[in-house]
Amino acid sequence: MLLEGITVLDLTRVVAGPACTRTLADLGAEVIKIEPPEGDLLRGGVPKVGGVAVGFAQQNVGKRLLSIDLAQARGRDLVRALAAQADVLVENYRPGVAARLGIGYEDIRAIRPDIIYCSISGYGQSGPAAGRRAYAPVIHAELGLIELGARERGMDPLPEPVSHVDFAAGAQAASAILAALVGRLRGGGGQHVDVSMAETMLAVNEFTAVEVNGGFGDEISPFRPGRAALLRFGDGTWVQVPGNPTTWVFGVARALGKEAELEARGWLTPRETQGKESEINALMQSWAAAYDSVAAFESALDSARIPLGTVKALASVPDEPWAQQRGVFVDVELNGARARVPRSPFRFSATEVGPRAGAGLQGADNRAVLRERLGLDDTALAELEASGVLVSR
Repeated sequence: MLLEGITVLDLTRVVAGPACTRTLADLGAEVIKIEPPEGDLLRGGVPKVGGVAVGFAQQNVGKRLLSIDLAQARGRDLVRALAAQADVLVENYRPGVAARLGIGYEDIRAIRPDIIYCSISGYGQSGPAAGRRAYAPVIHAELGLIELGARERGMDPLPEPVSHVDFAAGAQAASAILAALVGRLRGGGGQHVDVSMAETMLAVNEFTAVEVNGGFGDEISPFRPGRAALLRFGDGTWVQVPGNPTTWVFGVARALGKEAELEARGWLTPRETQGKESEINALMQSWAAAYDSVAAFESALDSARIPLGTVKALASVPDEPWAQQRGVFVDVELNGARARVPRSPFRFSATEVGPRAGAGLQGADNRAVLRERLGLDDTALAELEASGVLVSR
């Protein structure tokens, strides 16, 4: 495994941080996840398999699971002792919280000088917004994603059903950690990595530079995914044709031999089609209706190098031939039961990646990890459990 021998102490919860450390686990690091006594918030999700929420499992398979009460001094001592043996520590508390607990960067650097310490937060570790609470919907709203979607669709704002920025921030954090580890190997020592969800949202929106530099203005852009045409076939199947329909309609017409219909309407260039999205979508809908199947329509568009995507439910993806061939999903053990989770987006020619274990109940690995890592015996472990420093459910 690529990160074999690297130990990651994971003090993160919910999505962004756990997604980051799941990536590191998939790449071979030993990830020790520390949950609070109430457990990771995602444990409350449904459905559950073997008593474990599958949403929690998706972000936390392959990790060793501890639950320690950091409100108690002995709990903080345990975390510092584990950090002293770690290569990487990842946390997503609000800025200042880790330091108040005595497990901030300066605290950990004092006992592990070469630690790679990564903090994931809403607005970064400094600045007037640093202390604000931030979940993905907050960042989606404040960093323009919701407004841009509403404007492009010409409708009131709608929430995003997926926590896009959480996963993007997790990916950015994992990349930064790997870069910092390379820097350490080259003699650069440890360092504090500060990843903000807000800046990540700006980085992963392809229209950030366009919007902050005045927008499209009077220019006609072929890149308007928020306006992409959705067409429906007689069997109820929907397909999406990417791009701005006011520009892409000309390529679609060429592929289907329908140029005369555009000319009859006086549509010779994109200048004449601006503001006519509803008419264009209706016209393309009539063209699609002439085809017996999505496959035939896709084949016709392919002659002009125009792709399309069939609208499908996520639950259908495991049955797709491409997903089966690539082993996109793996079955993992969740407290004695089995559930299916995504394997990993990475493929290496000489190294297998993905979860090496499943996920268990809260605190499932308390005794094993503390015995192995800190040499605690059964008497000490039982006393920590009795006093509530260690929690298991």
